[in-house]
Amino acid sequence: MAEGFAATGAEVWVTDVNAAALADVPDGWQARQVDAADEPAVAALFAEVGAAGGLDVLCANAGVAGPTAPVEDVALADWRACVSVNLEGAFLAAKYAAPLMKLAGQGSLVLTSSTAGIYGYPNRAPYAAAKWAVIGLMKTLAMELGPFGIRANAICPGAVEGPRMEGVLDREAALKGMSRDAVYTGYAAGTSMRTWVTAEDVANMAVFLGSDAARRVSGQVIAVDGHTENPDPKV
Repeated sequence: MAEGFAATGAEVWVTDVNAAALADVPDGWQARQVDAADEPAVAALFAEVGAAGGLDVLCANAGVAGPTAPVEDVALADWRACVSVNLEGAFLAAKYAAPLMKLAGQGSLVLTSSTAGIYGYPNRAPYAAAKWAVIGLMKTLAMELGPFGIRANAICPGAVEGPRMEGVLDREAALKGMSRDAVYTGYAAGTSMRTWVTAEDVANMAVFLGSDAARRVSGQVIAVDGHTENPDPKV
């Protein structure tokens, strides 16, 4: 997403809880180590953004996969950790972005949900619950902030190629007694396009939603997933 916005000439700020992930950001980007679920840290970040000139587009994309287990085996601490980042992180970002956008009389909030937030997902109860809640948050933000010229939308990625899904594949394979390759194939087989998606596919949608080309698009849930047909990937 950051690369996509940077390519349009935008001034880009990125955050991560992991400082190592920020070590090699391109020249010209602003990078800050921030825990998305830490309210004082988030408040300080947006105060800095406001002092630097304001905010046009927010991509609330911080997330964790959470446990992969039947609901009876999910520890409450793991549930809370997953919901804290995926839902409360989006809430805090919106809470502190909204005043900056109100001052400008415009803005675009792009929240990352998931196809798990549309269909539910077996053995991923905390993640699916949080991602459903992100959609409810987005719908409310669109209604609440629309009169101020601020739009809100949610992107629902499907299975995205990359390191984050590698851990999910390994855990699902172990849980289902399947090979990792079989689980990987099952994700693609569960879409009408028979494909995974790339980070660039998701970023392209975020850039569109942040642009004037989407100036009348708000309150929408937009899947970038190759059209998921089966939310429980099988071979």
